[in-house]
Amino acid sequence: MNEEVEFVLDSTQEDMGKAIKHLEKSLLNIRAGKASPAMLGGVMVDYYGSQTPLTRVANVNTPDARTITVQPWEKNLIQAIEKGIMIANLGLNPMNNGESVIINVPVLTEERRLQLAKQAKAEGEEAKIGIRNDRKNAMNELKNLDISEDLLKNAEADVQALTDKFIFKADEMISSKEKEIMTV
Repeated sequence: MNEEVEFVLDSTQEDMGKAIKHLEKSLLNIRAGKASPAMLGGVMVDYYGSQTPLTRVANVNTPDARTITVQPWEKNLIQAIEKGIMIANLGLNPMNNGESVIINVPVLTEERRLQLAKQAKAEGEEAKIGIRNDRKNAMNELKNLDISEDLLKNAEADVQALTDKFIFKADEMISSKEKEIMTV
């Protein structure tokens, strides 16, 4: 196979892989009933005037399935951490005991489970759109190469196979997350 074609295929696979990685991160932030440190993954805290990820200013643990504890490295950050959690709009109510921030994760209602499943589906669709855009870009790049018609057809088939593989992976991830969310 032509080196240019291989380069296009490799970069396309890398780009599609990035879409899947992004989907993985997005799905981690959608809670599925059990408390998880990943639920606070997107929380930003005002740390001396700059927005900093929560995990860089505190230790986040789950002592049990319904509780998250956030132990700040500096006690004066407790209010900023509480505010960051509220701003993140995760539907969680932080409380502090002077030492750390404690979050009791409520049991999900059926309605909330359906909303979260819908959100997971939407994240999956975004990833699939990204994968399809990567396919479109690869097809355009291949058409601009000076290669034989046969080589072009084979390369396009390879790009389509990659696309199918990554779309299938995204569908599996969404299905798995929906099942996790809907399990009481």
